[in-house]
Amino acid sequence: MTEIHTPRLLLRRWDEDDDLVPMAEINADPEVMRWIGDGSVRDLERTAEDIERWEEEWDEEGFGLFAVELLASGELIGFVGLSVPGFLPEVLPAVEIGWRLGTPFWGQGYASEAAQAVLEFALTDRGLDRVISIARIGNDPSENVMRKLGMVPDRVTKHPVYGHPLRVHAIDLTEYQA
Repeated sequence: MTEIHTPRLLLRRWDEDDDLVPMAEINADPEVMRWIGDGSVRDLERTAEDIERWEEEWDEEGFGLFAVELLASGELIGFVGLSVPGFLPEVLPAVEIGWRLGTPFWGQGYASEAAQAVLEFALTDRGLDRVISIARIGNDPSENVMRKLGMVPDRVTKHPVYGHPLRVHAIDLTEYQA
C-alpha cells in the first residue's frame, strides 16, 4: 500500500467505509466546491462514485489521489494527489497534481505540505518527467500553492464545458531538481 508521511500528515489510499462521510461533507461545502467544475456541491452518492474512480485510477495508472489525514487526530481533511486531467484534452498527455481540503484546514499549510510530498512522489518515485496543475483564474490560494511548488504558468485556456478561464502551471524534473 502506498503511503506518504509528512511532519503533520498521512497520505494514503482510500477506505470507503471510513472516508466516505467526511469526504462527502467536504464535497457538500459550497465554499470548497466553488472553484471546481461548475461549482456544484456533491452528495454522498456522487462522493462514493468519486472515491471508486480515484481508486480505479490508482490501479490503472500507478498513482492517484491520496486521502489526507492529520497525524495528530486521524481526521480526514481532504485529498491531494495525481490524476490524468481528461477534462482538458489540450494538455494531454499530462499528469496533474491537485488538492481539495475542507475549509477548517485552509490557511495552515496542509495543502502545500502534502502537495510537495506528492510532487516528489511523482517525479522521483513514479518517474514522471513533468507535472502540471490547473486552476480557475481567480483561485489565488491554489495558485499560491502552485508557486510554492516551484511551478510556473504554462498557458491560459478555457474550460471546454463551462467556459471559465483556467491557468495551467507546470514543472519538469530538471526544474524540480534545480
